[in-house]
This record gives sequence, C-alpha cells and structure tokens, in this order.
Amino acid sequence: MNKKDIATIRKQFKLDNHMLNIREIFNVYVKKETGEIYHQVSQPFQLLEQEAQELFLANFKKVLTGHLDAKLFELKFIRDVEDSTQTILFEGLRADSTEDWNENMLKIVEKMFAHAVYEFDTVVTFIRGEYQKATRKRDPESEVGGNDEVYSSEFILCSLNKTDQPKKALLFDYIEKEFKANNAVDPIINLTAPLTGFMFPAFNDNSADVNHILYCGGKVNQPDVSFIEEVLNCEEIITAVEDKDSFEQILKIVMGDEVDSEVISNVYEEIDKIVQENEEDEESESPMLDSRDVERILAVSGVENVDTAKVEHAFKSVVDDEKHEIKASNIIPKSIKINTKVADLTVNPKELKNVKYITYNGKRCLLVEIDEDVVVEGFRLETKTL
Repeated sequence: MNKKDIATIRKQFKLDNHMLNIREIFNVYVKKETGEIYHQVSQPFQLLEQEAQELFLANFKKVLTGHLDAKLFELKFIRDVEDSTQTILFEGLRADSTEDWNENMLKIVEKMFAHAVYEFDTVVTFIRGEYQKATRKRDPESEVGGNDEVYSSEFILCSLNKTDQPKKALLFDYIEKEFKANNAVDPIINLTAPLTGFMFPAFNDNSADVNHILYCGGKVNQPDVSFIEEVLNCEEIITAVEDKDSFEQILKIVMGDEVDSEVISNVYEEIDKIVQENEEDEESESPMLDSRDVERILAVSGVENVDTAKVEHAFKSVVDDEKHEIKASNIIPKSIKINTKVADLTVNPKELKNVKYITYNGKRCLLVEIDEDVVVEGFRLETKTL
C-alpha cells in the first residue's frame, strides 16, 4: 500500500458514509497480567449511539495514521505456518454468522495475550465491513463514473487500546447546586492512542491483497517485533530509520568520512529525482535501490573512484547481503542539521551545495551562499566584500 491508498481509506471513516459499511463491531475486555477475557460483546455497528460511533471512528483513523515504514508497515505473511493469522483472518472475513466471526477473532486475541503481559486492562476491538472506491471520477457532462462503478472489498480492522483509571476530581452539581467529589470507578478506554492495530487485507492497485496486512505500531520507529512475528505471523521488517542508517554507513565506507557538501547534496538530489518520478506514476511501487543503483547515483554525483566491487563490499559489510534493496523514500532526510557552538543551521538536503566549510584568516568558518538580504531583529545586515 502506498500513502495515497492509506489516506483514501482513512478518509472514509466518518459518519453516514455510504462508501464504507461497517457491519459488526466486536469488543473484548482483557484483564491485566493474567490476559483473561473479562467480557466480550458483539453487535451491529449502527446500533451504537452516535457519540460512541464517532469515538470508535476516530480510533480507527488513528490505526491508519502515520508515515509508512515508521509507524505503518505493510507486512507479508509467512507461508506454511500452523494456525496462521492469515488463515484466521481470511476465514473470519468470509464467516457467514456472527458466532463464527467472533470465534475467529477470539483466536487472535488468544495469540495476542500469549506473547504479551500488560500492567493495565486492555480492550481489543474488531470491525468487519466493506470499503468501496469509485473506479473513476464522475464526468459532469456525461454523468458517467462516480458511484456508478466501484471497486468493492471486505476488510477487518483491529485496534488494541489501554484503559485508564478515572482521576479524582471535584464536580459541581447543577441540580443540587453543590460541589461533590467525583466517585467514578469505571475504567476509561483510551481510544485516542491505540497501542497497536492492523487492517486485513492490504490494498494494492484497487484490489485486495490477502498475502499482506497493514500493521500499525504504537510508537514511531518502534514496531513490536514479537507482535509481528508471533501474533501476525509476518516476515521481519526494516524501519525507515534502519534503512537510513544503513545507507549512511554504506556512503561512509565508499566515500570516506570527509566529503564535499556539493557531492552529498548531489546524492540526495539524485535520489529525490527517483522518488518524484515514481510518485508521478500512481500505479508503480515505491522505488528500491540495490548496489547497482547506489553505484550509479554516487558516480553521477561526483564521487571519485566508485566501482562495483567497492559498493557491493559496502552493502555486504552493513546488511550482510550485497543484494539487499533500500527504499529510496526512506533515506532522504527532510532537513540536515549543522550544529556548532556559535549557531545551529537547518538546511534542505538539495541546498547543502550552498554551504561551504572553509578556512579564513586561519579560522574555520561556514560560508552560506544566499540570494536575499539578511534581516536580524528588524535590521538588514550590511554587505561586506572579503
């Protein structure tokens, strides 16, 4: 799934949306430490009060919110796994009765708490429904398109949420006109920050992909490896941060520790071109860079003495596999920070070529080339020629 696909689905989670039909919701309350199910309830989603529907819809949107390879990950199921989650989800998706659907979801709850212990009660929420997307935009003249032709796919979404104990508070009773202590003891389900979640199946090219699942980690760049492998039965993943770190290590091995600012700027500019060209083609997958791609990028960026053996050696030294591929969009920094005792500077990677590290009168200096006046505290600085 790409970010556009995810954003499109996320936008559908709103009240009275005919393009999204959530048929059933299944809530399972699990006790802390023991992992025992204290209560479970399944019902049609539309029977919930409107306020409850809004709270859950906001929660489901949270599960689908975040950057790819940082908080959201498209995972591939491992084949030939006994009692695989892929099979359980597929059977749950196709279940004819509510009882069968609940039974399959309880199998996943059991797998969740067989590998995790929480210090607080939790609530696991499952929904299953149907998502529709128009095959093409409606033509205002011919009135063809829009909802006349739609892609339609069933899905399951899961959200795991913690419960919080209500805080003591002083209330004012409008009827009795007196102040009272808040004696509420019912736990509060925290729907604003899901611990984790997933959506099955993944969607690619407007079709369901039952061999993949969209997983949401609770914290950025901190996916739960145990949950991915033991609960979802999916293959190991590499985060955007890990991709970026690997790429930087490869560059250091090939280029050395010292490099001209223009060269490193050219490297990121070349990678950005690859990413931008890919985004123009909506049907193409995210571009991946292997050792040959990196070799070409470094060569056209002005890096000297680049050869195939050197780059392949760098790949193997960092990732133990010279055939490893790095996702291009993961390795372009949003900004480059230059920190010194005198000042901190933030630069767009493509503008790094305008920053020079020089020696002037025996002193180390940063020279920043700009094309506009510099204003400090409302004053324009005078221009001096060195």
